[in-house]
Amino acid sequence: MATYRLGILKGDDIGLEIVPVCVKIMSTAVEKYPGIRIEWTDLPIGMTAFRECGETLPSGTLERLSELDGWILGPIGHMAYPKNDPKVVNPHPILRRNFDLMSNIRPARSYATVPSIHKDVDLVIVRENNEGFQPDRNVFKGQAEFMPTPDMAMSLRVITRRNSDFVTRTACELARQRNGKKRVTAIHKNTVFKLGCGLFIDTCREAAKDYPDITFDTLVVDTFAMHLVMRPQAFDVIVTTNMFGDILSDEAAGIVGGLGMAPGLSVGPSYVMAQATHGSAPDIAGKHIANPYAMIMSGQMMLGWLGAKAGDEEAVLAAADIEAGVAQILAEMSDVTPDLGGRASTEAMGEAICRAIRSI
Repeated sequence: MATYRLGILKGDDIGLEIVPVCVKIMSTAVEKYPGIRIEWTDLPIGMTAFRECGETLPSGTLERLSELDGWILGPIGHMAYPKNDPKVVNPHPILRRNFDLMSNIRPARSYATVPSIHKDVDLVIVRENNEGFQPDRNVFKGQAEFMPTPDMAMSLRVITRRNSDFVTRTACELARQRNGKKRVTAIHKNTVFKLGCGLFIDTCREAAKDYPDITFDTLVVDTFAMHLVMRPQAFDVIVTTNMFGDILSDEAAGIVGGLGMAPGLSVGPSYVMAQATHGSAPDIAGKHIANPYAMIMSGQMMLGWLGAKAGDEEAVLAAADIEAGVAQILAEMSDVTPDLGGRASTEAMGEAICRAIRSI
């Protein structure tokens, strides 16, 4: 029997509603397969942890996570956290860096029944996760953004061959697994950033040589941004640096219906973290109307990733069942949340997906 040790970190605001739905759906999916077992561990994080433990990322949480295979992280409402308190930190960049989660995988898929700018879209953006311009994760100590004078601000961007190689290989492996075009497009701006983007794209080209079955090409970021709006159906898997990926993945989400339809997965050599790309939506927290799609599909991606990594066919099948169950409910549109045009609660949409999974 394959046992997966997974953590539950509910996060803030709507995370307290959508994460339990994701856990229930994953548990329902694996019930059909006798060779799979999930051991769940609930761990404190965010404002709930601050109220209970005095810090938003307790050391016990970090220690326990290191013993697991992966975890679900709910949205973090760090903008509302108390300021200037060393025990109040934004947890998710720390988790990404601490567990070497270099690749951030963000799919964008359209559904016929969900209002969107484009139909027949099915692409994935693989974004480098721990470098780039983000000052909270690209240096070991201190900050990489500073003001030498009151009238000048400077930001340091970090690009390494190691992380660039890892994200390219992540993208190529995904292109192999998908029933798509088996194409990887690397996005850069080496016409201007000759060293940073130059190192990135050179590393991409070198790594792609190990995948002769994958078509590899490149595009300058501004050209790609235009093509993404005009003809997103032309793309399969995209790999790029941190800031470009952050912006482009939100653009891709907007094309297929918004951030509520934007799951995410962070992976590294040893760990995996399911984290939807949207925020914690404090304005609707407690109303039980939050769309759980992005969180559910983030968990689905995690189960599929772990199964593929372990060569566990049943885990891969269970992940496929979740995808099919979600697609069925979205096709029927009878048990969906108000943002999708329905009247169902977050939990009711989750229950409908569970029923669909059991019927597959």
